[in-house]
Amino acid sequence: MQKLTNKEEEIMQILWKLKKAFVKEVMAEITEDQPHYNTLSTIIRNLEEKGFVSHNAFGNTHQYFPIVKMEDYRKRFMNTAIDTYFDSSYKNMVSFFAKEEKISAQELREILAMIEKKQ
Repeated sequence: MQKLTNKEEEIMQILWKLKKAFVKEVMAEITEDQPHYNTLSTIIRNLEEKGFVSHNAFGNTHQYFPIVKMEDYRKRFMNTAIDTYFDSSYKNMVSFFAKEEKISAQELREILAMIEKKQ
């Protein structure tokens, strides 16, 4: 599974949300930096070539739908990010977010409780 560009990820987020959509429906969901219709269509076709999206044809138009689950992509992306940026250490990742004040002590206690519950 390839890493997607930021724009491709944005389009995939929309397709995961909508479940199936025509290009014009995807376009309607883009709030900032809306690409030209043909550019968006090309991005979606590239996602199809990469194996993330498929389509149903309705005459000359295509309705696209994701064939890669968001959970599968998230797992792959997170594992790669943790390996690359945190030396394969979840502890390093959590401590980074704690230092950046992106996670509270209460949230850490909740995570700890979830971990202890599994054991």
